[in-house]
Amino acid sequence: MHCLPRLLPLLATVLALHAAAPASAVPEAADLAILDRLAASATAELNGNILPFWMSRTCDTEHGGFFAELRADGTPNLKAPRGALMTCRILWTYSAAMLRDRRQDYRDMARRAFQDLDRSYWDVRHGGVFWTVDVNGAPVDSHKQTYLQAFAIFGLSEYHRATDDATAFIQARKIFWLLEKHARDREHGGYLEAFNREWTEELPKMRRLIGGNAPKSQNTHLHLMEAYTNLLRVWPDEQLREALHSLVVLMLDRILDPETHHLRLYFESDWTPASRAISYGHDIEAAWLLCDAADALGDADLQQRTRRVAVDIARTTLAEGVSPLGGIYNAGGPKGVTDRDHEWWSQAEAVVGFLHVYKLSGDAQYLRAAERTWDFIDRHVIDRAGGEWFLMVDPEGRPRPNRVKAGMWKCPYHNGRACMEIADRVAAIKTQ
Repeated sequence: MHCLPRLLPLLATVLALHAAAPASAVPEAADLAILDRLAASATAELNGNILPFWMSRTCDTEHGGFFAELRADGTPNLKAPRGALMTCRILWTYSAAMLRDRRQDYRDMARRAFQDLDRSYWDVRHGGVFWTVDVNGAPVDSHKQTYLQAFAIFGLSEYHRATDDATAFIQARKIFWLLEKHARDREHGGYLEAFNREWTEELPKMRRLIGGNAPKSQNTHLHLMEAYTNLLRVWPDEQLREALHSLVVLMLDRILDPETHHLRLYFESDWTPASRAISYGHDIEAAWLLCDAADALGDADLQQRTRRVAVDIARTTLAEGVSPLGGIYNAGGPKGVTDRDHEWWSQAEAVVGFLHVYKLSGDAQYLRAAERTWDFIDRHVIDRAGGEWFLMVDPEGRPRPNRVKAGMWKCPYHNGRACMEIADRVAAIKTQ
């Protein structure tokens, strides 16, 4: 009996985890066929279109690094400033691809991105990474955007996972400490949006880079949570664990609206909501990223909460944010959809989010939703002639003209990651 007190916490954890994970049904033959098709199609798209496109079309062999932008016809725009965000996302994508397939060309692309980030964007004096540089690598906009620093941590930590590169590991940790020192709001919680190069002054005017004009945003916190989750996989540091735990709780308690199951997008410093807009793509993306963070922490209470929330978000997205064609609408508000276009990244996140909730719940409606969105991508978003994906598709499924094919905000991260996640999650569903 003297062992019972020590066993009780373990028993409570096991029971909480059991309650957190709804018993998912064994996939029927028809569902298995859908799963197999999704995994095969996503893998073929990743290795046959997305990754080859970026390797063959975006490398600037004259100046180093990557072209800042590819126009709709695929030609490079040499006048646009180069953005660190693109390099960080390329770094993550090819590092992740290398972890799955040790191809030399994926390794070379990841190394190119790491060297570009290190040589062109890393601020050796003040730490962190610059927003933009010119074609020769001289800083154009040297301010420090919290959102960008998150993606630098995300890419650097994945590169370290794939290569054991010590410099990448050191830089990722340095950025973490800078954010905790300068960007974290110790009074109200969360993180502020932007700072000058020296990290000494908050820059309200820079908030518009991410959208809105408020001191705090959902988008920054979502991707900072994602970055800290990935860093925790290679660095089990207690300060990092505390910061990630705080971010997950903040996402659940402040950013998620418990009544509508949508994420609030913008906030004042004290977390007073500053917008009523809805981003269906961010909603469904959060459904699975929240669970990933809770799983990385190994916190039974957070795992239970995030899994319940993921099902609620997916149910709401399916009811409110899916177009008749099967794609995800861009935006909505309290009275319904406000933007009926379909942006490329939202489609990618929806397939992963619905598939994730199918695994959690065993409810086949989410597998069908994932299938429909993938079919929408296959029919309307993938550019069969020019390669990669169209940036924007109208309500009738037609590509919007004159949109960039690659750029600071149009990178292989969302669609490349989705293809990897689809294959991984299908394998997990079939073996559970």
